[in-house]
Amino acid sequence: MNIPFEHRQSAHCENGVISNLLNHRGVRISEPLAFGIGSGLFFTYLPFIKVNFAPGFSYRPMPGQIFRKLAKRLGIRVKHQRFSSPEKARTALEEKLSQGIPVGLQVGVYHLTYFPDEYRFHFNAHNLVVYGKEAGDYLISDPVMDYTTRLSEQELEQVRFAKGALAPKGHLYYLERLPEHYDLQRAIRKGIRQTCNDMLAPVPIVGVRAMRWVARNIRKWPTTIGVKKTNHYLGQLVRMQEEIGTGGGGFRFIYAAFLQEAATLLDMPILRQRSAEMTAIGDAWRDFALDISRIYKNRNPDADRYDKLAGQLATIAEREKQFFTQLRRDI
Repeated sequence: MNIPFEHRQSAHCENGVISNLLNHRGVRISEPLAFGIGSGLFFTYLPFIKVNFAPGFSYRPMPGQIFRKLAKRLGIRVKHQRFSSPEKARTALEEKLSQGIPVGLQVGVYHLTYFPDEYRFHFNAHNLVVYGKEAGDYLISDPVMDYTTRLSEQELEQVRFAKGALAPKGHLYYLERLPEHYDLQRAIRKGIRQTCNDMLAPVPIVGVRAMRWVARNIRKWPTTIGVKKTNHYLGQLVRMQEEIGTGGGGFRFIYAAFLQEAATLLDMPILRQRSAEMTAIGDAWRDFALDISRIYKNRNPDADRYDKLAGQLATIAEREKQFFTQLRRDI
């Protein structure tokens, strides 16, 4: 079983799987367009949930939400399945492959043998495509890799049934039905509106308010929990930003590319200006990550280093508040 499938590398796994599965069916949706229509830009702070012994930070919605939102807005039917046993999961996967249907999977990262060791840790919301099986190995299109690869039956089972937070439970999904016509302009507008609403939400754990809360805590943590634990929390923050699913800066750059496309598709030149503004915000996120890494590696001896870091994040939060307030008015 070897389905002719075009592998294209992307910046983020879920966007890449969406774009590649749709392109396989003749629907030309770029990664930025998939990300924007699916309202992929997000920020949440969950201090009451611990991941790797640090608070939960996320720069993306829950796994699968980008695809679900895009599918709903374009009228695409996507079938999702989870399983109680590896045997049932394997049978369902091979049934679809035998029908010539490439299948998206949610998997854990830790046991992905083709990942470099430094990227293999306990994170269960990675996405990839299985497009065939040869000599007992599954053919894998992982959109964050620049080449296709393989996993044995045992290796794939291990990542499909990884334990811990967001356990995938064999989660697979595939395109079940495509509409005859879809309204791309309407879908773009809906995607932008929801992103603006998410980032400006009047709750403390989401959007710019969550960023401000983290900034306040960065100032307090060295005193309340100690420097060692603070640095561990900051390491988690930058890992979620720059390593898991692209995160803070990278997501801003993808969103800027989306706004460039949207400017043409909606005939709204103002969105090109917003794209440039978002790119600059992405640069600020990257500077923030770099400064965290210096603190984490004890390369910043300044006594006020945590206050400065908190100030950076507070400034980014204010810039994003202004940006999304204006974007919501534009759209």
